[in-house]
Amino acid sequence: MRKRKRKYNINGIILCALVFFAIGSTIFCMAAESKEAEGKQAAAERAKAEKEAKTAAEAEQAVKRMKEFSVQPGVPVGTEEPTEGEKIVYLTFDDGPSENTRKILDILEEYDAKATFFITGSNEAYRPLIKKAYDAGHTIGLHTYTHDYAEVYSSEEAYFSDLEQIGKVAREQIGYVPCFIRFPGGSSNEVSQKYSQGLMSKLAADVQEKGYQYYDWNIDSGDGAGCKKDEIVARSATDRYSHAVILFHDSAAKDETVEALPEVMEYYKGQGYEFRAIDRESFVPHHNI
Repeated sequence: MRKRKRKYNINGIILCALVFFAIGSTIFCMAAESKEAEGKQAAAERAKAEKEAKTAAEAEQAVKRMKEFSVQPGVPVGTEEPTEGEKIVYLTFDDGPSENTRKILDILEEYDAKATFFITGSNEAYRPLIKKAYDAGHTIGLHTYTHDYAEVYSSEEAYFSDLEQIGKVAREQIGYVPCFIRFPGGSSNEVSQKYSQGLMSKLAADVQEKGYQYYDWNIDSGDGAGCKKDEIVARSATDRYSHAVILFHDSAAKDETVEALPEVMEYYKGQGYEFRAIDRESFVPHHNI
């Protein structure tokens, strides 16, 4: 008896294969899409967690900075014995804020450098620059509210009244009163004795007792005396000190300072110095009173 050969429907087989392929492709695509969606969700959750962690870290750092830099009677500030082996330059600016403060902040940002601003109560319209400088990582110190020598140095009470006023300005902008101060004219000024004999010796002791620290300078750029750009650079750029504290001014009239600053910074950068803002551990230069 002869076996009959099975006849296969080729078209049917092809159709079935296509159906199975389509079903398989759909399942694969759905699985891939689900996996991709899960990946995106996980990435979004990671990004959110990282952002929250960064925000928390920044908030913690802000609180720490505020606590460290605020006035704390009985807690020492700074040292008069600089650490050996370091090369640090502290760029300090008095008499701001002004439009020149904005320009100086731009220069500092370009060099990724930090500085210190001893503020006054003048130019109220520019006070938001105090916060801008602080938020950029620069240190805010107190200089004077009025910068009127006859008023500020008329008595110890008058000085601290003025200091309290500029402290309020700082609190409005950065949330606290800094412990860093600079006397108008520095602690070695000879103007104060005209109004109150022996006042500076009293103030130098009393501000520290109240939790402040006063900062003079070991390099005077000469911009306060009206020096031009080239002379400012020549007076500022020196390797005499491993810890250089340079006196500049950022008031509205100090355009020459703005022009000289990049050259001064290039000099110190080339000499291997680090630009730092004053903090609670920084070197403190004091003049002879």
